[in-house]
Parts: sequence; structure tokens; C-alpha cells
Amino acid sequence: MITYMTIQFDSEGRKPSDVVSALEDIGFKPAAGIYDLQYDWNRDADIDEVLSLADKVTATLKGMKVSFKLETAREEF
Repeated sequence: MITYMTIQFDSEGRKPSDVVSALEDIGFKPAAGIYDLQYDWNRDADIDEVLSLADKVTATLKGMKVSFKLETAREEF
């Protein structure tokens, strides 16, 4: 499974490089294409694990003035 993320930055928020660095610290990697980052599970994850990851993302981005969207899929797009 892979969790994909798109980010919407705010001109009053943190620098994009700071945001990406913080997300890399919790396991996301920059992605090319329609998504900004991706988290590779390397296995099937259950809904509780996906929600836990979403909670980590929320805590990591708190105060950075960015919005995000997550999509989890069983195979690459």
C-alpha cells in the first residue's frame, strides 16, 4: 500500500522546503507527478494504521499554515 499526499501551501506559512523536511522525518518521500509526497507501507496496512499516520501528519504540520490531502491505495497510480 502507498499513502499519497498533496499539500497546499500558504504564503503566510512555513517554507515548502521546511514542510517537506518535516514530513520526510516521519517517513514520507517526495513524489513526481500528481502527488507531492508518498508513504510506502511495503505491505497492506489496516485502517487504524492509516488513521495513525494521518494523526502524525496532522501533528507534524500543526502551525505551519498548510493544508493537506491523503489518499491510500493498494497499488501505485
